[in-house]
Amino acid sequence: MSDPSQATWTATKEAIAKAESGHWKNINYVEERVPPYTLPELMRFQDGTPVKTPEQWTRRRQEILELFQDQLFGFAPEPPKDMRFEAVDIDANAMDGNATRKLIDIHLGKSPDAPVIHLVIFIPNKRTKPAPAFLLICNRDKNNIDPTRAIKSDFWPAEQLVKRGYAAAAFFNGDVAPDKYDGFTTGIHAYLQKPEERKPNSWGTIAAWAWGASRVMDYFETDPDIDHKKCAVTGHSRGGKTSLWCGALDQRWALTISNCSGCSGAALARRHFGESLSVIQNAFKHWFCQNYRAYIDKEDDLPFDQHWLVALVAPRAVYVSSADEDLWADPRGEWLALLNAAPAWKLLGRTGLGEGTAMPPLNKPIQGDGMAYHIRTGEHNYKVFDWMAHADFADAEYNRNQDA
Repeated sequence: MSDPSQATWTATKEAIAKAESGHWKNINYVEERVPPYTLPELMRFQDGTPVKTPEQWTRRRQEILELFQDQLFGFAPEPPKDMRFEAVDIDANAMDGNATRKLIDIHLGKSPDAPVIHLVIFIPNKRTKPAPAFLLICNRDKNNIDPTRAIKSDFWPAEQLVKRGYAAAAFFNGDVAPDKYDGFTTGIHAYLQKPEERKPNSWGTIAAWAWGASRVMDYFETDPDIDHKKCAVTGHSRGGKTSLWCGALDQRWALTISNCSGCSGAALARRHFGESLSVIQNAFKHWFCQNYRAYIDKEDDLPFDQHWLVALVAPRAVYVSSADEDLWADPRGEWLALLNAAPAWKLLGRTGLGEGTAMPPLNKPIQGDGMAYHIRTGEHNYKVFDWMAHADFADAEYNRNQDA
């Protein structure tokens, strides 16, 4: 376990008091009350054999991946063979002529009952080659990704991404599966699997949303205006859990971003800080596979912790971002998960966060070799500050500063 005393950020008394006055009681928001804990070893196979080579990591990665599939998110099916893409509308003069807007429907089957992902993309017009892209898995109201741009939101600052040379893409997670427990009788779950055929490790809703994001990558690979080798998947809160799982599973994403993903996302469970497995699973049991319920109030029995999930992204780029008033998501737990995932990047030839790295102060991103983190001022949200820091990191990863 990395020493939390390295951290240069600490929650304010005001933030703690505000968190403790919230709806949920008996939740720890005080660092001094974090119990002693030991993280399961990342660089050791389940049989105890140490992982010392990149070849061994390939096998270890698969072992970890299957654990998360079996015990947390569930196993998702293969993409449907009869999936198709439909260009519903193309406007070459969007955003005052600065972008081409594409509205793409991704039909997840040939049946009229098949779910459809309504993808919106704004591609910069001022470019000489295919554009790198950011995909937002939107878990908020559709107005946040308004394709007409009559409504603009900090949650998806598409204009600013386009100005920086990135394609801004987004879809509403409800296009794939509803964010409610209905026995998995609607959405892509019901379309691909009868509810009575479900098993304890069948996919939950987060896995379905992540699966949907991978279908967007399937589309990106067909669009000559998109550089599909330089695409980032991102999301906030439950969307951040989704983007992290998507990037862990699907190695086509060059950059995986988790914003305020918290419990069952980037935050370490064994810290018993902020949202607990009991709270999250009783409130949102549809997000996960049934097997995950075995760990309610038993975080220390988990066969993994979330640093393993972060490590699945290696050696590709990962960015974890937090907010200082978002104690529910345990910012320090998110940082420590990233820090304890770093050995995977180092084994694979990247320096990651560097040696002896301390948690950064507010609004001062640490952007290393393949790994980045920041904690910004403010509440649980996705803000322009976050997006621009993520774009800065993407610039460095893609060597775009040299290309300019």
